Amino acid sequence: MNGTPASLLTIFGATGDLARRMLLPSLHGLENDGLLPPALRILGTARSELDLEGFKALVADAIGQYVPAAERNDATLARLLQRIHYQAASVDDAASMQSLCEAIAALRDGDVVYHLSTAPRWYAPICDALGQHGLGGAGTRVMLEKPLGHDLASAIEINDGVARVFDEERVFRVDHYLGKEGVQNLLALRFGNALFEPLWNARHIEQVQITVAETVGVEGRGDYYDGSGAMRDMLQNHLLQLLCLVAIEPPSQFEPTAVRNEKIKVLHSLRAIGREQVAADTVIGQYGAGAVDGVAVPGYRDELSDSGAGRPSTTETYVALRARIDNWRWKGVPFYLRTGKRMPQRCTEIYLQFRSVPHSIFDHGASALQPNALVIRLQPEERIELRLMSKTPGLDRAGLQLSQVALDLDMQEEFGAHRRRLAYERLYMDAIEGNGTLFVRRDETEAAWRWVDAIHDGWRHAGMVPKTYPAGTWGPGSAVTLTDRHGHAWRE
Repeated sequence: MNGTPASLLTIFGATGDLARRMLLPSLHGLENDGLLPPALRILGTARSELDLEGFKALVADAIGQYVPAAERNDATLARLLQRIHYQAASVDDAASMQSLCEAIAALRDGDVVYHLSTAPRWYAPICDALGQHGLGGAGTRVMLEKPLGHDLASAIEINDGVARVFDEERVFRVDHYLGKEGVQNLLALRFGNALFEPLWNARHIEQVQITVAETVGVEGRGDYYDGSGAMRDMLQNHLLQLLCLVAIEPPSQFEPTAVRNEKIKVLHSLRAIGREQVAADTVIGQYGAGAVDGVAVPGYRDELSDSGAGRPSTTETYVALRARIDNWRWKGVPFYLRTGKRMPQRCTEIYLQFRSVPHSIFDHGASALQPNALVIRLQPEERIELRLMSKTPGLDRAGLQLSQVALDLDMQEEFGAHRRRLAYERLYMDAIEGNGTLFVRRDETEAAWRWVDAIHDGWRHAGMVPKTYPAGTWGPGSAVTLTDRHGHAWRE
């Protein structure tokens, strides 16, 4: 769907942490580059009983706090604030919702995007209220933040509630990883170059690793995180979306339906990890006290106590698993996925190790051949490395000496003149213009939950509980065994 550019963006939860850290700075970036439609107005709404000037002050404060000084200027902020409106509302207060809907109707002059940056339990009630006031028909679209439920049943319930008002083509489910330049560059790397696609299959690739490592702990989100855990918070959405983009077949074109159709095929091809497989194919951990970057940090349970959620907890802050995709392209290739908090470094990367040469002619040399590898780093910096074997300089009187070297593309160095955009800048522009390519379709969400639910069921049935790992390490020791038993090793 490519609709008319929206003339109104309504942000529910506009005073929340996500809005302050990401949404408002992203709108500032778009305003600074002249990319927002000239007629676009922005309506913020939240429970906070602010007047317009109070909300504008909050917007200005967020820009001052979260936008780098070099990218701020008074003229851009003034233009952004001219677009801003505010209406306090509470979803469970019919009178305030009536006032909000009247404000939306008064400001509307064309298409509308509703961004629900609230707890998912409010998605269906918000959509119902919009529908009851005639604000959910043609020319409207809705953005939904993760997590979309906590299991398949709750995801279906939320999706059904939203679908009562918004057709599927007007529902834009956000996974902000898909807005990152590095993730989009993965598609360009695969399908914009003749070099890689002939090698992108089980005949040439030995293993794939996808890592999303965080150095932070729960950061005051103890109540939410303890009911979620690493599997629901990160793996069910971010890591599975990255897996899909690595594994998909070439879409017929770069447009929403074609890309999503290929992603759902990957999710349907994932081999289930059920009760009989969880012990061998998954590892869960929970960080204890330790040190990150030389600074002592408390364990997870201590952080829960500090946040007021203190109670014995078996929530996993680390999960690693071995996934398999049963299709022609990937049969037999292990996909190792891992994510965790309080890791030694912040890192999001995809590592593809190619199969070794069938025969080495350099066996008389002292250096063993290392397999070629492609490393796609998404954060903290974006770079692509192709690791190859090369001759080590020298006379080689004892035989040819080889070393592994990297052909390295540093995206920041190569494109230093281009401002590094926040993920929500791309996502907002696509939603405003009605382009759903980088958003998640309902069947993708539910297929991912179906696969994850089977793993949770297996953990419960097997009585698996997280193993403690010291903060500042790469997880429980059993994670090493997960790869080692198949002749592989985590890239660290």
